[in-house]
Amino acid sequence: MRLIFAGTPGAAVPTLDALISSDHEVVAVLTRPPARSGRGRGLTPSPVAERARSAGLDVIEASSLKSPEIAGRIEALDADLAVVVAYGALVPQSVLDMPRHGWINLHFSDLPRWRGAAPVQWSILAGDQATASCVFQLEAGLDTGPVFSRLRVDIGHETAGELLERMARLGADQVLDVVDAIADGTARAVPQEDAEGLAHARRLDADDGFIDFAAPADAVDRRIRAVSPNPGAHTLLPDGRRLKLGAVDAVDSDSPGVGVLTVTKNEVRVGCASGEVRLGLVAPAGKGWMDAPAWGRGARLDAGAVLGSTTGGR
Repeated sequence: MRLIFAGTPGAAVPTLDALISSDHEVVAVLTRPPARSGRGRGLTPSPVAERARSAGLDVIEASSLKSPEIAGRIEALDADLAVVVAYGALVPQSVLDMPRHGWINLHFSDLPRWRGAAPVQWSILAGDQATASCVFQLEAGLDTGPVFSRLRVDIGHETAGELLERMARLGADQVLDVVDAIADGTARAVPQEDAEGLAHARRLDADDGFIDFAAPADAVDRRIRAVSPNPGAHTLLPDGRRLKLGAVDAVDSDSPGVGVLTVTKNEVRVGCASGEVRLGLVAPAGKGWMDAPAWGRGARLDAGAVLGSTTGGR
């Protein structure tokens, strides 16, 4: 089949690679325009744009598919099917209708649970033991279309970035299987179950990454993993400066108090509402990542120093 691929971040690249290597033809790639990044805030093409250009594919960079110009370019491709993985913009109904078989989407949650932009992060934050990647028929509603394929994925003690990377690799072959089934006429999609009462997986922001430790240790652990690497976890030092936090380990022990720091030669612990967390990597303001014990020895904080705040620091 003649395929359009739409995606933007690194998590979309494994599926693009699978389609490029398949018997189908990727006739064009849709992706978001270059974004500013790095210390110099220079414009950087999306990972999907870079991969597509390296493969010699036609790249259409667009932040919206609503303009007549972009819609006209998509229609002119005369595609059989469009495949979406984290493109980052809604597809208008008129554009959904252009490919002969419509659009399919790889979504990283067990639909209908966690519809929305950040399903992996919310799965970890909620303490889900497992999730799934779903390939579904894209329609006007938000992640509401019938599902062609569902692949269960157990959630380990991993960050959102690590889980997303793993699911992106697994989902690539899953998408290709669905594309092949659509091509030979054997694909069957099953309507989603009633989603009443299920929460929306909104995009997380910097406020969601603020850690005040006023929660049980396992909940603090989950929140830090859920926001890593983006938007990132941080807390406040006693002097009000920020301290970035990498992944932690929950420790089943008596808490010395919410946010109370315990520094020894080999570890740094922080008290939670119940239990403690053992810090891994940390990054003080203006400095790079370092092991928490090395930071703790050099920080020379007073005994009983408290990290975080329940009222500010966001």
